[in-house]
Amino acid sequence: MQKKLNKKQGERLTALLPYLIALSSGILMGLTVAPVGAWFLAWIAIVPLWVLVISSAKGKNQFPPAFFWGIGYHGVALWWITGIHPMTWLGVPWLPSLAITLFCWGFITVLGGIFLTIWAAVMVRLSGQKPWLRVLIGTSVWCGLESLWSAGPLWWSSLAYTQSPHNLVIVHLGQLSGPNTVTAAIAAVNGFIAEAYINRQDTKISSVSRQLLPYGNAKSEQVGEPQGRTGFFAPLRFVNKYLATATGLLISLHLIGFFLYSRPIVQPPEAALKVGIVQGNIPNRLLRSSEGFRRAQENYTSGYITLANQGVDAVLTPEGALPIFQRNLLLTALVAAVKEKGVVAWIGAFGERGDSYTISLFTFNTKGEIVSRYDKAKLVPLGEYIPFEGILGKLVQRLSPLDAHQVAGSANQIFDTPFGRAIASICYESAFPEQFRRQAAAGGQFILSSSNDAHYTASMPFQHHAQDIMRAIEIDRWSARATNTGYSAFVDPHGKTLWMSGYNTYETHAETIYRRQTQTLYVRWGDWLTPLLLISSGGAWLIIRGIK
Repeated sequence: MQKKLNKKQGERLTALLPYLIALSSGILMGLTVAPVGAWFLAWIAIVPLWVLVISSAKGKNQFPPAFFWGIGYHGVALWWITGIHPMTWLGVPWLPSLAITLFCWGFITVLGGIFLTIWAAVMVRLSGQKPWLRVLIGTSVWCGLESLWSAGPLWWSSLAYTQSPHNLVIVHLGQLSGPNTVTAAIAAVNGFIAEAYINRQDTKISSVSRQLLPYGNAKSEQVGEPQGRTGFFAPLRFVNKYLATATGLLISLHLIGFFLYSRPIVQPPEAALKVGIVQGNIPNRLLRSSEGFRRAQENYTSGYITLANQGVDAVLTPEGALPIFQRNLLLTALVAAVKEKGVVAWIGAFGERGDSYTISLFTFNTKGEIVSRYDKAKLVPLGEYIPFEGILGKLVQRLSPLDAHQVAGSANQIFDTPFGRAIASICYESAFPEQFRRQAAAGGQFILSSSNDAHYTASMPFQHHAQDIMRAIEIDRWSARATNTGYSAFVDPHGKTLWMSGYNTYETHAETIYRRQTQTLYVRWGDWLTPLLLISSGGAWLIIRGIK
């Protein structure tokens, strides 16, 4: 009886093992980003999933393990979403706040699991194909799914951002075809390592290792044969072509990235622009109160005056620095200071569009007049608008600090300033590379990123900074990033952080950035790699199928 019980327990453990392995490797991928930042794990974290999917293709439960991998990765990487709780400052009771928070985190996590399940479904169909074709198609489908996901309103955790800001060399591949270039590199290297494991029985003894082995131990030529496995040189005996390909690919891609990374940045004096940043450090829970507005006025006005006295050309403030409508913005002490000091200011506030409003960044010239305005085009679901409002509107109220209806800005905006055309980004837009590419192609010469991450944990603004670094590299532009509570920063076109503020601190800082008009391959042609991969992999599959 006990033996039967132990056997059943063993069978259950065996059945659960693929799920545990998939979940664990997904969690490892989640640890590549802030707060842990173990970026190197990205190059091996997909291997267990790949092996599980291909090896269990003949089983009945090959899809769920992939779902668990997606849960592990996106759940850990996006855990910062839970930092929005409690939302009592918005009038949401504690328990409903917890429910909304868990729903938001759970929904995006499950969505990631669904996309991984789709990827696994394709890979299962390829279990009988050649390993190199599986790697090609697996990489192509992964990139295609990320492109599809990023075309919607919910997007953040690309494979590519696991390498930012720590591995700037590989992030430079984004200059070729955007972030999917880095995603393809990670997926392909993982794929070849996985295929090396799956096809380990085909490993041969290298001729060099055979010469080094002790006499009498060089008879075996297959991994499956036990002879000759002892001796000092035994680890050198076996060469797997897929592992060699993975190693060569990893090295080659980093060499290409290093070539792009090592190119000098031209900094002509006439292109210089000294920009100041004010990090006001106003907690969001105070934004709706008179005390919060008073502190915002005081902090941003005094910060502006401090920077103006330092001789900056312009001052950048965060998203919603002054949480008021445009018509009231003109009456503030900050705008009065702009008129007095005559230094250009980019001020975050709320624009008006009929009975609705926008989150906007306004350019004030030296006379204190509004000369341009950029409206946030990518709104945060639930946080700034309600998806399927007709259905969910009665159940969930948006988390905006204003009662009016919020709307998105146009997708094809340009943002002209007294110093030339800028590339504007407000908060969540940092995750959408196409927003930056389009503005760079339209003549944008430098990046102005304005954000407010005050309601999340510290890992979120650091991930946000990592996203902005990727955008600066991809379009080859200098970037000034102003946030409410951290981390504000200046970044050069190679992704190097020249300065970064503290967290939950009031700070002002000035740096010189340079206007640029260069155009990377990505700016010119967009993401050309993903369709090329999909077409070539599809063509290769059809050719091989026809031969069979």
